[in-house]
Amino acid sequence: MASPESGQSSQAVIHLDTSYLVDLLRETARQKPGPATKRLDDMQDEALWLSVHAACELFAGAEGSERPAVERDQVARLCSGMHLALPDERFAETFGRLYASLARRGATIATMDLLIATAAVRAQAPLLTRNVRDFARVPGLEVLTY
Repeated sequence: MASPESGQSSQAVIHLDTSYLVDLLRETARQKPGPATKRLDDMQDEALWLSVHAACELFAGAEGSERPAVERDQVARLCSGMHLALPDERFAETFGRLYASLARRGATIATMDLLIATAAVRAQAPLLTRNVRDFARVPGLEVLTY
């Protein structure tokens, strides 16, 4: 996975959620392009990013599958062309702020989802997901779907 020193680029940046990436993997495995594949085709000019947490979810899913070696290779191929967002201290601070904001409203979401959302918020980038309902709760996050 690419991990450039600077997140700065002249390209528009889109962060990808695990739900989108799983749909893309399924469409690829079935060799039947669907909404996720069409959306990928529409994003040819964007810089595609995923958080390390989304990558972890994908690899965990591969390891738990009936064909872990095959699935692991598919995940690795998918992720190889994307930029990987890694957490740092400011990431942790942003996560804490977002978590507290959601908790005050009684609107928390799954921790892994909030970690993925935090990466997009830190990058000031939209998050592409099928899980609009949960991610729409996150303050400052632009949510895209397909």
